[in-house]
Amino acid sequence: MSTVVQDPRPTEKLPEKNPLTSGQLPPWIEAAAGLVALVVSFAVLSLFGATNPALVIVLGFVIFLAIMYAVSAGVEGSRQASNRTAKYVVFLAFALALIPLLSLIWDTVSKGIQRFDAAYFTHSMSGVYGDMAGGAVHAIWGTLIITGIATLISVPIGLFTAIYLVEYGGKNALARGITFLVDVMTGIPSIVAGLFAFSVFVLFAGPGTKSGLAGAVALCILMIPYVVRNAEEVLRLVPRGLREASFALGVTKWRTILKVVIPTAISGIVSGVILAIARIIGETAPLLVTAGLATTLVTNPLPTEGVPNQMTTLPVFVYYQYMQPGTSPDANYARAWAGALVLILIVMALNLAGRFIAARFAPKTKK
Repeated sequence: MSTVVQDPRPTEKLPEKNPLTSGQLPPWIEAAAGLVALVVSFAVLSLFGATNPALVIVLGFVIFLAIMYAVSAGVEGSRQASNRTAKYVVFLAFALALIPLLSLIWDTVSKGIQRFDAAYFTHSMSGVYGDMAGGAVHAIWGTLIITGIATLISVPIGLFTAIYLVEYGGKNALARGITFLVDVMTGIPSIVAGLFAFSVFVLFAGPGTKSGLAGAVALCILMIPYVVRNAEEVLRLVPRGLREASFALGVTKWRTILKVVIPTAISGIVSGVILAIARIIGETAPLLVTAGLATTLVTNPLPTEGVPNQMTTLPVFVYYQYMQPGTSPDANYARAWAGALVLILIVMALNLAGRFIAARFAPKTKK
């Protein structure tokens, strides 16, 4: 029986690698290079008397790229240095994209919160003049009613059209014609959709007729192409094997679409619908032509002979508050900013609801 003899000598600890000599930069080098770049940028611009913060940041970023490329090329090699430079440029593009978004949110919240009170959500503009508070309850209800009607009309039409193009149309002439028309409708100016809906309702309801239903029809023209395109792309992503497995079990095609295809793509369909709603909820031009302007709360969207059924939406309300400030522009501007804030909150609520619905009804892939 053999015995294992242990080495009595203590195990020597390997020396730690120096990041600067092991082909890898230490994590603190980026912060140090950024600080040095800002200091150098400020010093250079101070010589010319141009210490604008934006110029300091721009020049500092250029100096930062030069420093990091030189250091990285000397330690990590030119390939890794180029990769780092590309990463920094991508981060810069992301930061530049966030600047207008954050600025818009900040301005809207800071200025709209001034009139974000109970009166704004319970009063209309009926009889309001001068410095009177007033409210936008009529515009909020008008937005919800007109957008809701447009959604109820557009979603079934757009979804059924997408199902035909993906499941039945193939590459026949009718499917190609529908695809071409959908692409054309996607680029139609919104004012053209408003003029079309207005002319249609003039033929059936009389000249000068404006109503919430006419505004909803105008929004449908803008919304349907987005629903079709989004739903079509999502339905094409459903694996062909799921359809074939259903057909192999003897399930009819329409039932396969209803029970297999749509449930599999429901998350993307809901997301597409939310994007389409966000596309139309801020439209102003077509609603100026079709729905008009009202200062009181109107909940009947149908055109009625002899009854002014004009409805106001939040975008139209904001537009008129800015374009016709009257004798007290500060009060009107505060109402306009509050309307913009409410509109953003509505879109945010729709997105949250869409995410919840998509997660709730999406197919479960885990046991």
